[in-house]
Amino acid sequence: MVDSWERARHVLREAGLDPGRLARLRPLTGGTYNTVEELRLTDGDRYVLKIPPAAATPGMRHERRLLVSEAEFYRSAAAAGVPAPRLVSVGDGFLLMTACPGEVWDDTLTDGEQRALRAELGRRTARLHDVTGTGFGYPSGALGPLAPDWRTAFTTMFDAVLDDARRYNPRLPRPVDAVARTAASAYGALDEVTVPRLVHFDLWPGNILIDRTAGGPRIGGLIDGERMFWGDPLAEFVSLALLGDIRTDEAFLAGYREAGGRAVFDTPARLRYALYRAYLYLIMLTETVPREAGEEHLRWVRERVDPELVTALDEIEAVTGG
Repeated sequence: MVDSWERARHVLREAGLDPGRLARLRPLTGGTYNTVEELRLTDGDRYVLKIPPAAATPGMRHERRLLVSEAEFYRSAAAAGVPAPRLVSVGDGFLLMTACPGEVWDDTLTDGEQRALRAELGRRTARLHDVTGTGFGYPSGALGPLAPDWRTAFTTMFDAVLDDARRYNPRLPRPVDAVARTAASAYGALDEVTVPRLVHFDLWPGNILIDRTAGGPRIGGLIDGERMFWGDPLAEFVSLALLGDIRTDEAFLAGYREAGGRAVFDTPARLRYALYRAYLYLIMLTETVPREAGEEHLRWVRERVDPELVTALDEIEAVTGG
């Protein structure tokens, strides 16, 4: 059995910090894949430690070496001046970062606070999308090296999830091969993307911390960057409007455009946006099998995620006839 305290002391030592200063350790909930713990030192400094699951743990193909991608996200967010954990140390089987102020975005905020935060989130996201990479795809290398073009990278990503769906055989609203055919009919639109930009791809409210300690609420940090890739910033909008449609989020889009973000929904963009929604929702449905989701979660994905996958595929078919 793993001794969490001894493991935390080892990581602190690896990071050049005094392990004898560890005063408190507590597990953090809300994650679905890695083990996450908060470390508090005797001087009050707070750190977050992430440990990946054992190598033999069933998972999706793109989930290998996730901490490599997360470390890349924090380096990039720091370069962009976007609030996020600061990378302290990453090693074989761990990632240590600073803790950000605030608590996860919840429904206790007023409508006015929500609108102001959505506009701030739009500005922060636009700054993230200013950061560019040297190629397209997952920096973890889980699906191979970065690709020279977005079509190659994204079709590799989508094919990997289709392979996972065939392997795990989750309950889907449409057969896997039908999903593959519809997605392929829209792949030509991917050629519009020529610059690899930073995409977090998991910016739902649970990964956005809200700091209420200084005046009105503000964004304290964007966390859990393990799903990041270099690609089309339009893909970011899927998790930002999870199970919804970013095109109706006027406050976010106003902030995004104000900070220089480009959000145009012409026909190629609509096809790509539908593709990215199909990609994420296919992941959400397929991962229920290796993660051994309980009946309550399975019922939730059937009721909420199934229709969104179908809607995304229907939008592609309406344009392409695919």
